[in-house]
Amino acid sequence: MRWTRKDLLDLQSLSADEILAVLDTAREFKAVGERTIKKVPALRGKTVVNLFVEPSTRTRISFELAAQRLSADVINFTAEASSLRKGETLKDTARNLEALNADFIIIRHSAAGAPHFLARVLGAHVVNAGDGAHEHPTQGLLDVFTMREKKGRVAGLKVTVVGDILYSRVARSNVWALRRLGAEVTLCGPPTLVPPAFQRMGCRVTTDLRLAIADADVINLLRIQHERQRKTMFPSLGEYTSLFGISRARLREARPDVLIMHPGPINRGVEVDSDVADGGHSVILEQVTNGLAVRMAVLYLINGGESSGVAN
Repeated sequence: MRWTRKDLLDLQSLSADEILAVLDTAREFKAVGERTIKKVPALRGKTVVNLFVEPSTRTRISFELAAQRLSADVINFTAEASSLRKGETLKDTARNLEALNADFIIIRHSAAGAPHFLARVLGAHVVNAGDGAHEHPTQGLLDVFTMREKKGRVAGLKVTVVGDILYSRVARSNVWALRRLGAEVTLCGPPTLVPPAFQRMGCRVTTDLRLAIADADVINLLRIQHERQRKTMFPSLGEYTSLFGISRARLREARPDVLIMHPGPINRGVEVDSDVADGGHSVILEQVTNGLAVRMAVLYLINGGESSGVAN
């Protein structure tokens, strides 16, 4: 199918067909990444600006590589060394970038809704690389892509997301994509971080980790979002680990073919032990690889591309 949206702002508003279009296109781009010549000319002559007002390593580098492999010119914008520090508004910063003929603005911002605001005032394509505790759509897409690749399907999968659900944009994007594609989602963590309101999103909510992982096909572990919490949401990291951390012993209570996922950065020894993060159930590094293909697919599709032209 041809992508008809100018931007990628969230997964909540996407249809199942739109999500599948990204996943199918990403599969083709992953094959391109395995060739000797990994570049395609799909965005030749285009300019992509990484407007990261919030710190990032994996996501920024992934978008930068994705744009370069599509033959675009890439500008990395650092908020600390910009006029934003002098009081310039986000709107004025973005419109100045657009006046310099930027075709794509990839934005990460601590304020929920910042990408949606820019999409309304800019003619350039806007991609949400994470906005506050709202959504992180490309992370949700790469997580679902990885599940589909490893399990052969998404519909009917039982996926458990463990950790800081309340402040996690990754959790929200995962839930929207997984529910749209027919997966069953369980959210697990301390009661202060997994409020019952999430049941309205079609999820099972529990504070019992043993129950949450017993029949899971996938366990997606989330980092504690200390930087977004307004107060301490549990007594100590040690207590959190004892109740919700995944160790090798606890992993034995799950299915023998369960996948362990994590969006990173990992707090080893907190949400997951090193021997699990680096073990045979883990697909954490594959998520990183798949993220590159997914972000290539997103940039390609919002530029008007179709899957049939990926390899050209």
